Amino acid sequence: MCGIVGYTGETEAAGILLDGLSKLEYRGYDSAGLAVLDPGGECRVIKAMGKLRNLDEKTKHGTLLPGCCGIGHTRWATHGEPSEKNAHPHVSALSQPEPSGYSDADVVGVHNGIIENYEEIKEKLLRHDYVFYSDTDTEAAVKLVDYYYKKYKIGPIDAINRMMVRVRGSYALALMFKDHPGEIYAARKDSPMVIGVRDKAAYLASDVTAVLNYTRNVYYIGNQQSARLLPGEAHFYDLNGDEITVEQTEVTWDAKAAEKNGYEHFMLKEIHEQPEAVRNTLVSLIREDEIDLAPQGLTDETIREISSLSIVACGSAWHVGMAGQYIIEELAGLPVRVELASEFRYRRLLPGKGTLVVIISQSGETADSLEALRIAKANGLRTLAIVNVMGSTIAREADHVLYTKAGPEIAVATTKAFTAQLAAVYALAVRFAYAYGRITKSEYTTYIRELLLLPQKIRKCLKEVDGIQWLAARYAHAQDAFFIGRGLDYAVSLEGSLKLKEVSYVHSEAYAAGEMKHGTISLIEDNTLVVGVLTQRRLFEKTVSNLTECRARGAFIAAVTCAGQEKEAKTHTDFTISVPDTDAFFTGILAVIPLQLLGYYSSVARGLDVDKPRNLAKSVTVE
Repeated sequence: MCGIVGYTGETEAAGILLDGLSKLEYRGYDSAGLAVLDPGGECRVIKAMGKLRNLDEKTKHGTLLPGCCGIGHTRWATHGEPSEKNAHPHVSALSQPEPSGYSDADVVGVHNGIIENYEEIKEKLLRHDYVFYSDTDTEAAVKLVDYYYKKYKIGPIDAINRMMVRVRGSYALALMFKDHPGEIYAARKDSPMVIGVRDKAAYLASDVTAVLNYTRNVYYIGNQQSARLLPGEAHFYDLNGDEITVEQTEVTWDAKAAEKNGYEHFMLKEIHEQPEAVRNTLVSLIREDEIDLAPQGLTDETIREISSLSIVACGSAWHVGMAGQYIIEELAGLPVRVELASEFRYRRLLPGKGTLVVIISQSGETADSLEALRIAKANGLRTLAIVNVMGSTIAREADHVLYTKAGPEIAVATTKAFTAQLAAVYALAVRFAYAYGRITKSEYTTYIRELLLLPQKIRKCLKEVDGIQWLAARYAHAQDAFFIGRGLDYAVSLEGSLKLKEVSYVHSEAYAAGEMKHGTISLIEDNTLVVGVLTQRRLFEKTVSNLTECRARGAFIAAVTCAGQEKEAKTHTDFTISVPDTDAFFTGILAVIPLQLLGYYSSVARGLDVDKPRNLAKSVTVE
């Protein structure tokens, strides 16, 4: 979950590396570092604890690191506590660089991922007189490359390939060799890496957002492949060391989409980008008043071969799956199972003929989801990926791909990617229902019309912020909060609770409303915040009954409901906000908006770093 960058060209590298790291700081922010090679092969490494601005100041905005070839890193600790000695880049030398930054290392590297057998590798290298200065797995990988490079007197690619054969785990690794100034070498397995080339420069990063200011022509390096970057060139190699061809992709995202554009935080900007994200996703799937999944390989004939679905995801994407289960089962009549990817991969899989496994991931690199995809394919199951990043690993490996059109999402807490995924699942459910003859042509047309109205209804939700700001201020220092709902409202409650806890650090739980009295109600005290989601008319009275039980025990009851139910809801709650009426299946995409805003404004009221919540990273690329 760390962020890596690399640059080689004719311009001073440090400034470009710092700019790239600023786009990746959401991936890790307990420490950061740069390494730059000068034309003579002399290496300087400077690291700093804490936020990236500390590294920027320590390097005097990069001016202390002259040279046109370098690598950088922003860290989210996995092995070894956050400290300067554990910060990247790591070197093959006996000790870490001097305070001045100079190092006599022959190899220096940065790494995203986890080397699972690093202790075994470390023991081997200790027997060969290597000395370790850090607690990280990365240092072992860098020194293993150095070991093979020197023992067999081979080139960097061959040494890296030997390392890849020996290590177990996941990695995106960028390396520089003292003997090869002006060159960067890279290797990848199960961790994201993108390489870009333009004019007389080459770039490397964990995420395409870090290179968008410089090039739109990128390569997504494959699993267990390596690369050699020179100014204006990128060469790719397989595990045998043979040069291979990797297809170039043109990135269509606007570079400005990865900037705040006047908003105080990326999270707020991305909340307000949701109408466009949802519209773009729906328009990509709806053509001439038809939901067309044929470009994804899902013709009606293919759909009718599917007898059940398994939706596999993590975090907010799993909440999308929960909503999808209710809608697909009721609308299309297909049995749906929703699985946490981290559990799916460790239980016995009982494949059923005709099962479609749907993997939902914003980044397309989520480690557990990627492994679940591979397990499903190994068991002969058809797979569909719903992802936001073109060319990502999950997108490349799935049988079918449905891209959401949310654009780059920078804030750690997902908002627009969530609603774009939800819109995609809505379209999927409606098309499946029609393909199976569960709905009439008239109903099908009505659903499509209602889907296309969702962006403007989201815009209306975004205008209703005053009450939410008041509620967030009142409960800015709450210790606990509970979110409850039934059916689709329960799925929305899960996401609302997650938003509050991850950005404002309030202990928050979501429950199916009927479960409150099975133990959780014992936690309700005077002034405890309980948020009820009340958008499903047929479940309205049942959920209100559960809220009333909480209110009788002193809880403060806030509710999100639809405009047509607002008056009735107000008689049972202390605070109510309504969203526009829509079809009952689609209310979740509107009801989640005020809950996202509640999380955001609660974090602001507490004076927290909204975009970079503690201990979290954007893309969970390690297990």
